[in-house]
Amino acid sequence: MQDTRTNPLLAPWSGLHGGLPPFGRVAVTDFEPALEAGMADQLARIDAIVANPTPPSFANTSAELERAGRLLERVRAVYEVFSGGLNDDAMQEVERRMAPRLAAFADRIVQNEKLFARVAAVYETRRQAGLTPEQQRLAWLHYTDLVRAGAALDATAKQRLAAINEELASLYTAFAQNVLKDEETRAVVLESEADLAGCPDAFREAAAAAARQRGVEGWAITNTRSSVEPFLTYADRRDLREKVWRMFVDRGATGGPTDNHAVIARILALRAERARLLGFATHAHWRLQDSMATTPERAVELMQAVWQPAVARVAAEVADMQAVADREAAGIRIEPWDYRYYAEKVRKATYDLDEAEITPYLQLEQLREGMFVTAERLFGLRFKPADPERVPVYHPDVRAWEVHDSADRLIGLFLLDPFARTGKRSGAWMAAPRGQERFDGDVPAIVTNNCNFTKPAAGEPALLSWDDATTLFHEFGHALHGLCSRVNYPSLSGTNVARDYVEFPSQILEHWLSTPEVLDSFAIHHATGCPMPRPLVAKLERARRFNEGFRTVEFLASAWIDMQLHLAGDRPIDPVSFERDTLATLGMPREIVMRHRMPHFLHVFADDGYAAGYYSYLWADTITADAWEAFLEAGGPWDATVAGRLLEHVFAVGNTIPPDEGYRAFRGRAPGIDALMRKRGFAV
Repeated sequence: MQDTRTNPLLAPWSGLHGGLPPFGRVAVTDFEPALEAGMADQLARIDAIVANPTPPSFANTSAELERAGRLLERVRAVYEVFSGGLNDDAMQEVERRMAPRLAAFADRIVQNEKLFARVAAVYETRRQAGLTPEQQRLAWLHYTDLVRAGAALDATAKQRLAAINEELASLYTAFAQNVLKDEETRAVVLESEADLAGCPDAFREAAAAAARQRGVEGWAITNTRSSVEPFLTYADRRDLREKVWRMFVDRGATGGPTDNHAVIARILALRAERARLLGFATHAHWRLQDSMATTPERAVELMQAVWQPAVARVAAEVADMQAVADREAAGIRIEPWDYRYYAEKVRKATYDLDEAEITPYLQLEQLREGMFVTAERLFGLRFKPADPERVPVYHPDVRAWEVHDSADRLIGLFLLDPFARTGKRSGAWMAAPRGQERFDGDVPAIVTNNCNFTKPAAGEPALLSWDDATTLFHEFGHALHGLCSRVNYPSLSGTNVARDYVEFPSQILEHWLSTPEVLDSFAIHHATGCPMPRPLVAKLERARRFNEGFRTVEFLASAWIDMQLHLAGDRPIDPVSFERDTLATLGMPREIVMRHRMPHFLHVFADDGYAAGYYSYLWADTITADAWEAFLEAGGPWDATVAGRLLEHVFAVGNTIPPDEGYRAFRGRAPGIDALMRKRGFAV
């Protein structure tokens, strides 16, 4: 084992801005000893807390508990960056070894009876102890987190719970690594340019670059959404569309060593057993206890309210597409690999709008500046490129910016990692290597946005689809949630809020992409340098709700499956038949598949994060739609008063207050579903 005295992960972060992660000095071999040292350090600090002979107080228990994990938090911050974006074979081996150890470590803290007794004592006396509201909230959070994790169980139950958590940690790692392997090793390589008939030039160039990166001749359609969806939208060869579609939807379900079906079944059984141990009927009831929804029944009610209008819209969309195919004498019935292709034809015919007409205006570099200007106009933030010599990043594709508020105070660093590559997990996400706090000094946040856009050929601009551009703004909303945080304690800062509230700041940021102010200034044609013409912007607005049935149904199907899986309790689950039978009972349109099929549903099976919680995007969009109407009622998306309330009561407060209270303070009332239905064009 490496000498931990020379391990860069164990030194305090040094350099600018309160210290920076030592990305450039870390080797994969550093992680295991550093994680072990971090766990040992935190356990020793907790031992000191429980050994304190002074009666429990906020200062000697809650505050010290916030400090106890500092070293391990720094190590894990870099560990998660490597795990998400630099995950080679050596890193995957470290993950497999460390996942159960980290789970066992967490359970040692949860099951420390003396610690729990002190935390409970602070919680029970929090209102009589002269604590601030934020301190009371932290005492509540520490207590409820421990109880939900099993701190109040008897010894036998705790022992079994620890075993379950260790096994789940290993299964989550296996699931994610299986999906990553399928995404990295599988691609459809096209040998003739004729196979790309219908595809825009920019896509062809990106596919050729992807083939070169793989060391093959021709054009590669890689197993990522940003590569697959444009091909399904434009490619004239129906047989190739089907081949690419099957590659993508079968991730984790191909048989052999990367097949995830057995992993899923075991995860579900263990989650059901854990829920019973913790006193809940199902995993879903346990998960939603600390959410805004509070019960699975409320989440199910929302999904059901939206499902039938969405399915009705799909029927109309399919009829329009089938009519186009029939007029062309295609001799086909619309299948899932046809949906995007014929939807694009319908959009062009109905709205005179072609995705290929939009993409040349959606340059990553320009849109990134557009989202920076959006943050400045709404919240007074300014983004200045960081000196690469003084602010190290972890990959050449990554860039960093210093972020200052309206008073010119540095509030954080923003890192953008936009492109797909080998070793990077799929999807898009925000992470916070360091959260904001004002506990032991005013500490600025470090946040990252991670996407998997197709990297262009050298010297060419990165052009995005409209969906990609929306994703860019969505993840930036999460980043702003972390950067705008103004709280004292790290456990309450930034995005550490209820799962069905955390997507609200990200989803509302999406709305500014389509504003004339952003499109006029930052939707710039990569060849001509001209802004997107006003008639094209008008077409975009007219087509705003186009294909809403498809988007809603593919998401809701995944959310429904997730919830039903976790409401099944002790019932043994065969993933293949469960998916088939549940979707049939639901009335899933045959022309659409789930956005995330079970074998690659990373939200649900790579960790506990969104398990029984994928509905959260719909719940948050209900809030988002209502919040957006607050801007429109005030005169428009740039209203300074509404933006100020949004900053004060949502983006800045973290988890210092219950989210429903924060939203009411912003809006003046609770949200209803009507705004969501109006946004999606469904009957109210």
